[in-house]
Amino acid sequence: MPSIFQRALGTRFDRLHPQLQRRFGVGLDSGEACIGTGVMNRVWNAGLIVRPFLALGSRRNILATDTGRDVPFRIENYPYADSYGRETVTFVRTFPRSRFDATMIYDEERGEIVDYLGTHQHLAVPLALSVDDRGGLIIRSGPQRLLGPLVLPVPAAATGTAVVTEHYDDQAERFRVAVTVTNPLLGRIFGYWGSFTVSYVNVAEHGVPATVRPRREEARR
Repeated sequence: MPSIFQRALGTRFDRLHPQLQRRFGVGLDSGEACIGTGVMNRVWNAGLIVRPFLALGSRRNILATDTGRDVPFRIENYPYADSYGRETVTFVRTFPRSRFDATMIYDEERGEIVDYLGTHQHLAVPLALSVDDRGGLIIRSGPQRLLGPLVLPVPAAATGTAVVTEHYDDQAERFRVAVTVTNPLLGRIFGYWGSFTVSYVNVAEHGVPATVRPRREEARR
């Protein structure tokens, strides 16, 4: 079966740079995990006005609290079948003092990827994908839903829209990524950019570390 990104992009997947095709082709059928390590040239946030949100989110590994330049970075993309039988890919981003966890599935009914944020999957976010002229991937987050006793939309003023761009630099032989989160009232509130290299791990041989899987899984989306 194609990876969740292949299914979401359809024929557009073939327009990705070959290195991105392998990276976002990670899935149960590929049998590979993708581990990236590198440095973010800059990690920043809007300071005092977002500190309460960052403090709250950090308890469940939602957004990074690190700031600075030349910040070490690691991203772990492991495919596995969750307890509901859904093909899932981890997006665990680790900084020196914080971690940003996400797990992604493909929603067959809606034809889109759903991104569960945090260690307990209490937030679900649909993702819109596109491919740019250089074969890079652009990911834009949609409206967030809070998955508690009820499924509730999160007001736009209390959240942000994330835009992620990733492309492969042939000259440097590195992946380059840029992330910006924008709030409709406060403007840009969080972001980072930098580069990394990747290695691929045979999942059958090494397994999926328990540390990258969520502590709680959510069927609703």
